[in-house]
Amino acid sequence: MNDTTLEENFFPNTSPLDQYVQPGKVRYAPSVVRAQLQRGRTSPEQEVVVMLLAGGQGERLYPLTKDRAKPAVPFGGVYRIIDFTLSNCLNSGLRRIFVLTQYKSFSLQRHIQEAWNLFNPLLGEFIDVVPPQQRNVKRWYQGTADAVFQNIYALEQERPRWVLLVSGDHVYKMDYSKMLDFHLQNNADVTVSCTKVPLADASRFGIAHTSSDGRIQSFAEKPQNPVAIPDDPDHCFASMGVYLFSTDVLVQSVINDVKKDTEHDFGKNIIPQMVKDGDRVFAYQFEDENPYDGIYWRDIGTLESYYEANMDLVRATPQFSLYDDHWPVRRRSQPGPPGKTVTYSPERRADLHDSMLSTGAIVSGSHVDHSILGPRCFIHSWADVRDSVLFDDVEIGRHCKIRRAIIDKHVKIPPHTEIGYDAEADKARFTCTENGIVIVPKGMIF
Repeated sequence: MNDTTLEENFFPNTSPLDQYVQPGKVRYAPSVVRAQLQRGRTSPEQEVVVMLLAGGQGERLYPLTKDRAKPAVPFGGVYRIIDFTLSNCLNSGLRRIFVLTQYKSFSLQRHIQEAWNLFNPLLGEFIDVVPPQQRNVKRWYQGTADAVFQNIYALEQERPRWVLLVSGDHVYKMDYSKMLDFHLQNNADVTVSCTKVPLADASRFGIAHTSSDGRIQSFAEKPQNPVAIPDDPDHCFASMGVYLFSTDVLVQSVINDVKKDTEHDFGKNIIPQMVKDGDRVFAYQFEDENPYDGIYWRDIGTLESYYEANMDLVRATPQFSLYDDHWPVRRRSQPGPPGKTVTYSPERRADLHDSMLSTGAIVSGSHVDHSILGPRCFIHSWADVRDSVLFDDVEIGRHCKIRRAIIDKHVKIPPHTEIGYDAEADKARFTCTENGIVIVPKGMIF
């Protein structure tokens, strides 16, 4: 299908039913409008399709991404990273979701099938995993905008009025319906969710400079000289990688971009170009749904950020709450017994502090401090585990000492092993970060 055909198919001529279409938004064919009215789509949320971008290689999370896509990496013991974005969608009333995958997607696809089979197709709800179709062009995704371009066919089938683009590797709680309200109030072409970050950290993000009404005046990806918020010289607005487009604008933007020699990326190419062209691009200031003061949003892009986000969960009063009935984070339900501790004698006490115990995990006569134990982990007597994240089915032998480590699935640590205490010895055997976090890869044999 060439570009002309795409545009003709997606922008049909006006019809007598145009009164059902907001000015400046997608023009629907009469049959499509009738079908939508018959299906009873009355709320704006029902006219949104989510495209969750989950196709990145996740190179900076290696070796955790050696055999899995980044959104499928375990997090917080019983979750996957993608569960947080999908929970946001569900809690916001958005139930039409495409998950766009590319690299090492097997475990991610299986997780979605097992954990997120919650949608009723009779009500028009769905969650579909979509690998590259190569329908329009014979290539893999070349960037986030190209991933959307290659899936215009899916939008043609669903005909949403708005498209929400989100990433599967962020941890936060957000009500996307509030962002949709803001988008409608401002008659925006695209709305970019932004959060305040210190000026010193601005070079890590896409930075928006806005007018008093929230309209973006300039947008730069990872600038060296960022523009501060006018009334807050110590902070600037950073893009969270959450974009809400009016569908006609999105389709036209990615079609225009694919004709150019760019990186085909929303933050680097699409949004800056739209600002230059005078489109109505607005910044929505992120509202955190966590029950505590402050703003919590983490981009799980590196081993360091992944580790720190997990450690946030085991604080005495974590800013990001997993125990919030108002905004639940859903996950795959795993069968198995409760976690437990076993104490044999005063000399072999199970000592557990500021830690999370997953289904089937056992702490037997050992010390665990400020750590997360995944499902079916077994910590043998006299072992000492501190400041660490253990995935599923990890076994720590007797008298082991583990500190500041991430241990992937199905690893059996022999008795008397030390990890995290000798930097040179750790670097000789494992991947280590600059700050000394040790990563033991999946299934490693000692």
